[in-house]
Amino acid sequence: MGVFSRLGDIVNSNINSMLDKAEDPEKMIRLMIQEMEDTLVDLKSSCAAKMSTLAEMERDRDVLTAKVSRWEERARLAIERGRDDLAKEALHEKKQCARQLEYIKNDVIQYGQLISDCKMNIGQLESKLEEVTLKHKLLVQRSIHAVEKKRARNLVSNATGAQAMLKFGQLENRIERMEADADLAGSMSPESDLEREFDRLESDDAIEEELAGLKKSMQSSASQAKSGKSNG
Repeated sequence: MGVFSRLGDIVNSNINSMLDKAEDPEKMIRLMIQEMEDTLVDLKSSCAAKMSTLAEMERDRDVLTAKVSRWEERARLAIERGRDDLAKEALHEKKQCARQLEYIKNDVIQYGQLISDCKMNIGQLESKLEEVTLKHKLLVQRSIHAVEKKRARNLVSNATGAQAMLKFGQLENRIERMEADADLAGSMSPESDLEREFDRLESDDAIEEELAGLKKSMQSSASQAKSGKSNG
C-alpha cells in the first residue's frame, strides 16, 4: 500500500466507529498509532526528497535565466560590432535556453504544489495522530477505572453476601469464646482464691455460732424438761 493511499485511509477514518467494532480497542489504537507514525515518517521523507529536487530545479532555473540574459547581451554586442551572423547565433542560443527555462519554471511550480500538498498531508496526519494518542490515553484510563470499579463492587458484594455474614458470625463466636476464657482465667486468679478462702472462714464462724446456739437451746430445753419431772 502506497503512502498516500494509507494517508487517505487514516485521515478519512472514523476512529470512534472503528473502536466500537473492535474486540480489543486498546490494541487497535496501538496499531493505528504505529501505522500513523510509519506513514508520517514516509511522508516527511518524501517531502524532504521533493524539497531537495525543487532546490536543484531552482538552481537550474537561475542558471538558465542568467544564460538567457547573457546570450541577449552577446547578441547586442555582435550587432554593435557589425556581426549580424554572430548576433543570430547568440539569439539562437538564447532561444534554446529560454525554452529550457520555461520547462524548468513549470516543473518548479508543480513541485512547489506537490510540496505544499505534502506539508498539508503531514499536518493532517499529525493532527489525526494527536487525536488517536489522546483516545489511547483516555481508553487506558477507562480500562483502569473499569477494573477498579469491578474490584470495588466485588468487595462490596462479598462483604454483604451470605458467605461474608457466616464468616462474621464465626468471628463473633471466636471473640465471645475468647472473652469467656478471659473471664474464667480471671476467676481463677490468686486474688479470687483468697476471696473464697475468707468467705469460707466467715461462713464457718457463722455455722459454729449457729451450732453453739442450737446446742445451748437444746440443753436449756432438756433442763426444763428434767426440772418439770422432778416437781411432779
